[in-house]
Amino acid sequence: MASAYTPAQIASYLTYIGLPPDTHPPAPTLAYLTQLFTHQITSIPYDNLSIHYSPSHSISLDPQALFSKMVASARGRGGYCMENSILFNHVLRAVGFEDAYLSGVRIRPRDDGVPYGERFTGWQHLVNILSVPGESVKYAVDVGFGGDGMTVPMPLVEGLVHYNSLGTQEIRFVREFIPNQRFRGEGAHKMWVYQVRNGKEKEWVSFFAFHDNFEFTEEDFGNISWYTSQAPECHQTWRTLAIRFLRGVGEDGRAKVAGKVMLMAGVVKRNVTGKTELVKVCQTEEERVEVLRELFGIRLTDEEVVSVKGRPAELKGPAAAA
Repeated sequence: MASAYTPAQIASYLTYIGLPPDTHPPAPTLAYLTQLFTHQITSIPYDNLSIHYSPSHSISLDPQALFSKMVASARGRGGYCMENSILFNHVLRAVGFEDAYLSGVRIRPRDDGVPYGERFTGWQHLVNILSVPGESVKYAVDVGFGGDGMTVPMPLVEGLVHYNSLGTQEIRFVREFIPNQRFRGEGAHKMWVYQVRNGKEKEWVSFFAFHDNFEFTEEDFGNISWYTSQAPECHQTWRTLAIRFLRGVGEDGRAKVAGKVMLMAGVVKRNVTGKTELVKVCQTEEERVEVLRELFGIRLTDEEVVSVKGRPAELKGPAAAA
């Protein structure tokens, strides 16, 4: 299936993320995929603000609606996992990675970003899978997982360790049956499990799992998105989240991830040295809207700002922030 975006839209997107269209190689390469990925995650944040700061309190996964919100509006808007991944999927196919497809992901529940329990959720996330000409393996790229997400395209190679841009954090894939899987006999499929550790002396922690040979379609996206944006038991419906990776320049002159800022409810943290520091605890909506503008580059309209009133995520003062 062809990309939903026209050449003019792709040129606009590339300009928006700071990767001029004239730098696009005649054939897609791993180096270009890496730069495209880096520019995407340092230009378009992960955020679930449309659930809370919009008149409809709903998410549209229509590719044109995603482009309008995250690129054409030029208001620094991002989206949550499915929004960012679907936008990027159409970009990938338009710039030459024609076999890029989306696979559903099971995640582990998290408390303040830290996974807990052994079991994984149902399908609540998406990851892009694609091939690179001349490479013998497929790659996974995830532009919508948040602060502990990958910052490099990852080949689907079991146990291969990658440095994850900040501090001593490392990431890898392993092939495992997750605890939820009961059938493990002949023909059963292990899952690719994304793991993170914050130093070589630390234990590996599993964050999410997926199959690379099972494509999800638009109908699947819609089912996942309805649950994550509307179900009261899903944390997305009552907690505001925003994560923006900060861009720097590497020794090779190319863009690199140089840090990240994170907002969870009213708490803002920053990591530029490998260590996370508290920046601010927002107690009112006015404070949070200002932080989103100043630290995340996200500019909400007046209509969006007032639409959070009366919602579970609304900040109402010191007692609510505590």
